[in-house]
Parts: sequence; C-alpha cells; structure tokens
Amino acid sequence: MAASANISPLSSSPAPAKPISKSPSFYLNQPQKTNFSLFLKSSPFPSKPVFHHRNPQFTICSKNPISDFFPTNKTGPEESFVPSFSDDDDKPREECGVVGIFGDPEASRLCYLALHALQHRGQEGAGIVAVNNNVLQSVTGVGLVSEVFNESKLSQLPGEMAIGHVRYSTAGSSMLKNVQPFVAGYRFGSVGVAHNGNLVNYRALRHMLEDNGSIFNTSSDTEVVLHLIAISKARPFFLRIVDACEKLEGAYSMVFVTEDKLVAVRDPHGFRPLVMGRRSNGAVVFASETCALDLIEATYEREVNPGEVLVVDKKDGVQSLCLMPHPEPKQCIFEHIYFSLPNSVVFGRSVYESRYAFGEILATEAPVDCDVVIAVPDSGVVAALGYAAKAGVPFQQGLIRSHYVGRTFIEPSQKIRDFGVKLKLSPVRGVLEGKRVVVVDDSIVRGTTSSKIVRLIKEAGAKEIHMRIASPPIIASCYYGVDTPSSEELISNRMSVEEIREFIGCDSLAFLPLDSLKKMLASDSQTFCYACFSGKYPVMPKEVKVKKVGDFLDDGLSGPMDSIDGGWVKGPTNVNIEKEIDPMYQRSKN
Repeated sequence: MAASANISPLSSSPAPAKPISKSPSFYLNQPQKTNFSLFLKSSPFPSKPVFHHRNPQFTICSKNPISDFFPTNKTGPEESFVPSFSDDDDKPREECGVVGIFGDPEASRLCYLALHALQHRGQEGAGIVAVNNNVLQSVTGVGLVSEVFNESKLSQLPGEMAIGHVRYSTAGSSMLKNVQPFVAGYRFGSVGVAHNGNLVNYRALRHMLEDNGSIFNTSSDTEVVLHLIAISKARPFFLRIVDACEKLEGAYSMVFVTEDKLVAVRDPHGFRPLVMGRRSNGAVVFASETCALDLIEATYEREVNPGEVLVVDKKDGVQSLCLMPHPEPKQCIFEHIYFSLPNSVVFGRSVYESRYAFGEILATEAPVDCDVVIAVPDSGVVAALGYAAKAGVPFQQGLIRSHYVGRTFIEPSQKIRDFGVKLKLSPVRGVLEGKRVVVVDDSIVRGTTSSKIVRLIKEAGAKEIHMRIASPPIIASCYYGVDTPSSEELISNRMSVEEIREFIGCDSLAFLPLDSLKKMLASDSQTFCYACFSGKYPVMPKEVKVKKVGDFLDDGLSGPMDSIDGGWVKGPTNVNIEKEIDPMYQRSKN
C-alpha cells in the first residue's frame, strides 16, 4: 500500500494532585549527557488564543469552505512507486518540513495546504495526524502531498488539532513505515510526532534502548524520541518531552500532539527553523517556514526560540518553557542559500533579501566583462538578479526549467548525452548565442550537474561562460538534517577552485567568499552554522551515518542495527578536523 491510515486510542492520564518534579534522568555510556534546567515563564503574548469551539468533543463544520481544493474522485498514489535518483539532481536536500495547528475546526485541511507550501522541503512522503474524540488518527503515504491526500482521506481526519510532515527520503518497499508523523501508544495514552533534523547520537541511544528491551519498527531517529518519552518518569506530559530532549544531541525541530495539547520544541542550537503564527480565529500554527503561514492566512508572530518548548492547550493558551543553559545559536546558513523559499522569513531574516545580497557580493568581488546574466533555475534566480543589478548587466532567462518532469522517466535505447539535465533545463539560444554569459547558481556539490549545464550553454552558442556560485565551497558533510554526500564526494573537498573550473569546463569560476558572507550577516554572523564550509561542527558527530553513492540513508532497511552498519562511518574528531579539514578549506580558497 502506498498510503495508510492508523488509529490509536487515547486514554486520559489523571492530573496529579500537586506538581511532580522530574525523576533523575538515566545516563548513557557513550554520548555525554547535557544537563538542562527548566523554568516556566509566561507567554510573550498578552492574550490567550480565542477558540470558537470549547466543547471537548471535537467537531468539524458541515460547510467546508476550502473543499474546492480537493478533487473528490482522486485516488491515492500508485502502489508501485519507484523514484529515480541520479547525479543530475546534484543538490543538498533538506530532509523534511513540519506543521502543527491547534484550535481550528478544519485543522487537517489547513495542515494539508500548509504542507503544500512546504513541498520543496520533501517530495517523497507526507502524513497528517489529527485528534478527534480523544483518538489520534493518522494518514501517511508515499509521494507528493497532492498524491497522498484527497477529500476521502481528509474526511478521515476531523478535529481541531493536527500535525503534518513532508519528507525527502529514499526508494524501497519499506519506505512507507518511515513516513511521519509517527504515532505511538504508551501507558498514559498516545502521542504523535513530526521531526525535522537529525540526531547525531541516534545510534548510541538506539543501542541503549534496545539493550533495555525497546523494539523498533522503523530506521528513523525520530522513533528514538518516542521511546525516550515512553520510558520517562516525569510528569506531566510536556516534562516527558523535556526529559527526552535532555538526551538528544544534534538538530531537531519537532511538533507533538496528544489528546489535548500541541507541543513545539526546537533544539538548543536552533539548527533547523520553526516559526509560530496565529489565524484570525485564534488558532495557533507552527511551521518550518513562514510561507506555510501565508497560504493558510496565519499571521507570523515569532520564531520558536532555540531551546524552547511551547505548549498549547485550551486551558492555558500558549505557555513557554526553556531548556537551559543556552549554547550560542547555530542556525543553518543553507536555509538562506538554498532550502527555504524566497518569500519566507527564516531566522528573522528575509530569504529573498539574503540571496539578492549574495549576488551583489559576487558582482563586487568577482566581476567579469559579460553581456548577459542568467540563473540556474529556480534557486539561483534571486542571486542572479542581485548580480545583474550590481553589475549593470541585463538579467535574462537563458535556461528554462520544466516543472512537469516526474520522478521516473524512460530513456530511449539510443542514449542521449546529459539526458537527465536536458529533461529539466532547456537553453534559450536567442539569449545565449554569441554572448559572454554569467551563470549564477546557488551551490556546487559534486560538480556533475554544473559540468552538464556548462555543456548545454556551450551547445547553445555562448561565446564565454562564467560561473558564479552564491555560496562558499562545500567541503564537509552536514549532520544536522541535510542530506549531503560524504566528504569524499564533495568536489570542493578534493579540488581547488581552478581544478573545479577545469572539470566543469567554464571560462571562469568564483564562489561567495565565506568572510564576505559573514560580513553581510553582520552581528548575526555568530548565530549561524558554517560547518559544511569549514568542517568545524558545533555538535561533534560521534557516530554518524553518511550517505555514500547509491546509499540514500537507512530508510527502507529493517532488522538489527548490524544490518545497516555498512552505511555508518566514524565521525570526525577535533584532531582530524584540525589536521585534515582546515587545510582543505585553505586549498579551496586558492
């Protein structure tokens, strides 16, 4: 089956007569435990959210004002879905996006629309969990949001509270079981969770839990969080989440749902984004990006702060708890370079303005005589606009992207060179022929796609091709929720800028200097993570699974941990970083 529906009964946990403090946390042998203290503070918002439905039995309006969005005769995704992966899609991949909605009678339908807005963060799986009559109801499936959900599926998800998830993952017959949100039952009821990020101590936590009798159904690090919540002795429920988070290392922006609460939590470093908004009816919304708030007409209020736990219920509205002490925030700079949509505000900054500034910096620091500036669509467009404006050269659409290429395709028996790239990008000869062309792209990972794009533009008659990359060279893998190749596959880790230029076949090549990027960010520069550009990791990976060629993470694998050991490599140490990574970075600047 390509889609599934799960229903987990909830039992109400009795309210304690007096506050119950957290029990002592257990200790792990391998990862070092981080001690957090907790304090409760009032919500920064002056008034509690106003909900139209106060009846504890959730209901849904008989009139569906947005039913026109959902075709009634649409079926689910095909059962034999096999995505296609190739070097022609040579970009880092954001692994997922999350949504949480509390206090709206059409929570699941709004969640569906919000997931549409976050589709760029994951295209291989989607799911929604809604709460109705003290029951967590789940629909998950493989494919795009529009393929997983239809009117029939959404009608199974009534209620005023829902969470949703979109996921980039892998092919395989077992992939469905790894699609989130996950729902699990424990002795006090059930809980659903959607997670964006990656836990660098996942393997140690899983070994510890399995040694103590836990049984895992998936190969996702998110399932570890559910097990930690289930074995926690803390009361009430949100303290179980805090207790579980004390044991996590790495990146996590998560939304949880129970019978009466919606909880949002962000890791102390704030690697992955998570924002909060509110609809006109008082409904509270959490999402990975503000573009999701815009689509469902929710007003952006603020970010979920690094290390913050926000608890939403009908009794107390929005309450904020903080995990302390706070390390310095290390937010992912690639959200502004590539992952987020240009119309989003991420980490308090406009993504559009950031990318425009990146292009201006390239035009200032790496100028070249040219006739036209073009972009590699879609992610390079805004930076190309900034470059063209600063250089005083016209911007034109020299490459047209096809938005109708499916995840699978049939190649003719007589092989076509650069077939995958040609399916997605078509050069405009009238723009390129006889011209000196500046091509702006957001990043170079392996270099395979860039070389094919250069060849396409040459075949269209360009006189000169000058590549300008709106990010510094990527020399190290990301371990905080981004699917990047292993360091050995990263072309900037193996070659100098001049060697890369020769490899991809352009006339000149320049990257955005890291120092200039930090200068543009000004006082915010210290709050971003640059590990993929420097190899200096805010949270050192101890035992990390790195994607190798043809190995798209561990999704779809089942059985004991030994069965997936081939995908794990020893994480770098401080000694290795100083001796190996830094010299690579110095070479990449030459």
